[in-house]
Amino acid sequence: MRTVIFDLDGTLADTSRDLVNAANHCFRALGLGDVLDPVADAATAMRGGRAMLTLGFDRTGSHGPDEINRQYPLLLEAYSRDLSRHSFLFDGATEAVADLTARGYATGICTNKPAALAERLMQDLGARAAFGALVGADTLPVRKPDPAPLFEAIRRVGGDAGRAVLVGDTVTDRDTARAAGVPVILVTFGPHGRAVADLAPDAMIDSYSELAAKVAALIG
Repeated sequence: MRTVIFDLDGTLADTSRDLVNAANHCFRALGLGDVLDPVADAATAMRGGRAMLTLGFDRTGSHGPDEINRQYPLLLEAYSRDLSRHSFLFDGATEAVADLTARGYATGICTNKPAALAERLMQDLGARAAFGALVGADTLPVRKPDPAPLFEAIRRVGGDAGRAVLVGDTVTDRDTARAAGVPVILVTFGPHGRAVADLAPDAMIDSYSELAAKVAALIG
């Protein structure tokens, strides 16, 4: 079956403000104040909790790798308490997924967010039922850019890796697709904007209204 697998953060949904708020919770507890900005640091937020902690500690010159390891579970706890207050699906995402399903494509999610948090977020956003499967950072022993989570997401929706495409927004998604030997479509409405062109994706979309045509051109 033809299959379209989506990244979550920065691709299906803008989650940057809630992620940054969780990181700033950790920084405030350490007496550092609100180190990250939800707009200026959105691209870092899309790379996950450890990336935000690393940036914050680099910016303040206050802590090293050991503190990142200590703070990471605290960041996840803070995020879990309030993971969808400001998050929202990008315009047209719901309609695009419904259109793909109507055209006979299977759809799933492959994210580096912990699976339980990703499941809750998609439920909160009212969109989980639109996808046949969700594979998170801890579903397997490895995570993106290892191709195994992508292959697992394809398998769970009954798809064929030879007729699959990954939709994402970062170099991690590009590298995952390359490692799996599947084409990648990168969105330009995520925090990296049109700079994703530098990653040489197989296609880009400026809005979800363009997705079906780009998918059809790549995998039929």
